[in-house]
Amino acid sequence: MGDNFRYYLRVRYSECDAQKVVFNARYADYVDIATTEFLRASCPDFGFIEYHLVKQTIEWKAPARFDQVLELSVSVQHLGTSSFTIATEFRVAGHEQIIARAETVNVLIDAVSMQKTAIPADLRAALEKGAPGAAVDHAGYFSRA
Repeated sequence: MGDNFRYYLRVRYSECDAQKVVFNARYADYVDIATTEFLRASCPDFGFIEYHLVKQTIEWKAPARFDQVLELSVSVQHLGTSSFTIATEFRVAGHEQIIARAETVNVLIDAVSMQKTAIPADLRAALEKGAPGAAVDHAGYFSRA
């Protein structure tokens, strides 16, 4: 877990099947939200970053269930010339066991031409630094009594 950026969410009923287990496809949604929050916390000019997801793999180890609070640990795994790879680990908040892992490759693009473009030095530095120790708690996990 370390000091990576963390994003907390509560599993909603509509995200689950009849057995109250999270649909597999929802994990990609969770990664997308956590990546957005990670970039917002890491990069001062986040609103100007344009990127496309080009590859995503998810490995499941155990199910997430309705009403659980999930902790997603997010970090940059690799920086290329125009691409950056985000690693996301899923846990039930307060537990060490990883229940899923995702690896997402994104490519930076020029907003006008929609062509890939090199990662500028300032963005590269921000991505390398990440957002250690930062957390976004959309679940209210830290404020619970």
